Amino acid sequence: MNKAQLVEAVAKGTYSKKEAQEAVESILSAIKDSLKKKEPVTISGFGTFRVKETKERTGRNPKTGETIQIPAKKKIAFRPSKELKAIVL
Repeated sequence: MNKAQLVEAVAKGTYSKKEAQEAVESILSAIKDSLKKKEPVTISGFGTFRVKETKERTGRNPKTGETIQIPAKKKIAFRPSKELKAIVL
C-alpha cells in the first residue's frame, strides 16, 4: 500500500478525500518530527518507530579485501506490536 492508497482507505470512512489527505499528511509529519527529535513513536496495537545509532566499526571491502572503517550512523527501526504480529504471522 502506498500513500495514495492509504488516503483512499481513510477516505472510505466518513472523510472526504481532501480531509483524508490532510489527516494522513498530518500523521506522517508528526511521526517525522518526533523521529527527528530522536523520540520514539508508539502506536498502540501497531508498533514502535525509533531511531537507533550504530557504532563505528571495521569492515572489509569485498572486492579488494582491504580493511575499511565504517562510520557511525543513525537508522530508523520499527518494532511491531504483539497484536500486529498475531495478525500477520
